[in-house]
Order: sequence, then C-alpha cells, then structure tokens
Amino acid sequence: MTDDHSFQTISAYGHPISKLAPTPNIDRLANEGMLFQQAFVENSLSTPSRACLMTGLYSHQNGQRQLGAGIDTTKIFFSELLTQAGYQTGVVGKWHMQCEPKGFDYYCVLNDQGDYYNPSFKTKDSHGKYIREEGYATNLITTHSIDFLKNR
Repeated sequence: MTDDHSFQTISAYGHPISKLAPTPNIDRLANEGMLFQQAFVENSLSTPSRACLMTGLYSHQNGQRQLGAGIDTTKIFFSELLTQAGYQTGVVGKWHMQCEPKGFDYYCVLNDQGDYYNPSFKTKDSHGKYIREEGYATNLITTHSIDFLKNR
C-alpha cells in the first residue's frame, strides 16, 4: 500500500498525468496482484484515512476524525487479524497516528510526518524512542522495508 497516491498518479490506471512520472514497480504489483477498479476512500485526509484502513471503520466509529490524536486503540486493527491468521506483517514509513502500531511483527515508523533528510524512526526495539538516522527518508524507508522482507 502506498500513501498519497491518487489513481491519476499510478500509471497502471492509464491516466495521462501518470505519464509524467511512471510507477513501474507499483504497476508490477497491480499486474501480479490486484488493481482496484471500483473503490472509494472513507476519509481522504492522511491520518483519518489510515485509521479507516487499519480498523475497517468510518472515522466516527474509530475516533480518528482529524490529524493528531483520536484513534480508539481498543478497536481491532486489520494487522492483528492478519497476524492471527498466520501472516507476517510489517509497516515502514509514515504512521502519523498517536499510538503504537499494533498487530505488526515489525515496524519502523517516522516521527510525525517525518523529515526528508536525517529522519527519526521508532521500532519495536527502540523502547518508544525515536532514533535519528542519516540519509534521505525515501532511501531509508526502502532499506528498512527490504531488510524486513529479507529477514522475516
């Protein structure tokens, strides 16, 4: 799953705008997996949208109606269901919810929105602290994601 991509910006959907910056790796996922042809978002704002995805509930049900605090962490996250079903789960990058990622075998999430350069990440092993890393955020997120996949 990617963050902040409209259908026009993913070239698998064939929109003219996507020709400006093609997305071949996302397109490969669409070709080898699935491509949503009829879908809508419950809430188009960053954190509330993520909360809807994580809980399967509308914002008025999960408590995350705006940016910042709000999600009801007593609600079940879909990552918990995947873990219970035997899947290995991980989340890397922007989390931007005021709670610990739950139901994930692995997480490495940015502090708040994350800095583009030398961002801070929190992991299960960092005891709730964000640790600054040297480098460009996209490169670091990619490295952490690949590490998770290789070492799971």
